[in-house]
Amino acid sequence: MWSSNVWVGNELSISGISATDLAKEFGTPAFIMDEADFRARAINWNSALAQGFGENAGSVYYAAKAFICTEVARWINEIGIGIDVCTGGELAVALAGGIDPAKIELHGNNKSLSEIEKAVSVGVATIVIDSLQEIDRVATVATAQGKVQRVLLRLTPGIEAHTHESIATAHEDVKFGFSIASGAAWKAIEEVKNHSSLELRGFHAHIGSQILDTDSFEISAERLIRLLARFRDEFGVELPELDLGGGYGIHYLPGDEELSPSVVMSALVSAVTSNCSLHNLSIPRISIEPGRAIVGPTMLTLYEVGTVKDVTLENGDNRRYISVDGGMSENIRPALYAAEYTAVLANRTSNAAPISTRIVGKHCETGDILIRDIAIASDIAPGDLLATPATGAYGRSMASNYNHVPRPPVIAIKDGKARVIVRRETEADLLGLDI
Repeated sequence: MWSSNVWVGNELSISGISATDLAKEFGTPAFIMDEADFRARAINWNSALAQGFGENAGSVYYAAKAFICTEVARWINEIGIGIDVCTGGELAVALAGGIDPAKIELHGNNKSLSEIEKAVSVGVATIVIDSLQEIDRVATVATAQGKVQRVLLRLTPGIEAHTHESIATAHEDVKFGFSIASGAAWKAIEEVKNHSSLELRGFHAHIGSQILDTDSFEISAERLIRLLARFRDEFGVELPELDLGGGYGIHYLPGDEELSPSVVMSALVSAVTSNCSLHNLSIPRISIEPGRAIVGPTMLTLYEVGTVKDVTLENGDNRRYISVDGGMSENIRPALYAAEYTAVLANRTSNAAPISTRIVGKHCETGDILIRDIAIASDIAPGDLLATPATGAYGRSMASNYNHVPRPPVIAIKDGKARVIVRRETEADLLGLDI
């Protein structure tokens, strides 16, 4: 739940720097990132893939959508893993951070012509194709640039992953990919084969996010490999790559489970080897995309309490509302799909009895609720600090300027030193686009 260098004691600290000192120097709200923990998690996933698949290990593609900035892109480049981007903006950040285009995979269900042109021109390793129209677009761009572009087809294997509907992506009724069951996947294969400027390398599937068991990944691998066998039988050659996506779940609340690299890789190796053996196929090059599983636990959000209010409900019960200086503008997930978080008093300890509390933001929305119900010390007062763990994935990356609130900074900490890697927005930034 907390990153490896966070200590929750008399006062929360990260790599030896207290929450109070961080708030004084950088203000609140702020995203506080444990750089050493990020690096360790990325290395662990990369090592697990290499150990599990050996010479058939492909790339660990860090999912940029979880969180990316140029400094994190530099870390990714130094660690030596790849990156999955799904917009021109994410591609620009990856390139600015020095990532080799040969380690970049471009995703997205509606890539613009300019995004495709940029990707092909810089030499991205793979473009993951998501629609029939996109096949023609990528082929046309590659032809115009005199290149043969490597592509994967994103497939929907028809799996109801055990996660929230908004982040499940592999059942039939979604905007992503080509359905295997309906025949759309095979039609896409035939279309790609018609273009000499495209090299079909294999298939890709991403079944959802925050998944806490391996069953869905094993079923996905079985269905993709079955299609690889059909391709071999039809065209006489084997496709060399399979990207099994990501979506591995992490701790958000006390008692939550988490999918570790070793557990995931054990399941994937078993599923891939057994199904390839069943169909007499060579094991393809296997890639994965752990975004949330790398960055999610490496970051916390630090808030300052602004108001404390007790409300009497219609049934006579009382509810305490603690308002902090952030809210849905830097963490939309609770409002968007009922994601749950926890929080701790970060600047001191308290022996006061806990009381049922709702932690809310400062925005003009009744639904601006960060934590719907938490038992927290009854003596919390304005000026106290609260820390919410595991906010690295889809916190800052989905942040907005709702109510014209400037977005928080990201502060990286390593070896007892803190530095800004994404600065806090200012009112001048908010006004800068106005004409």
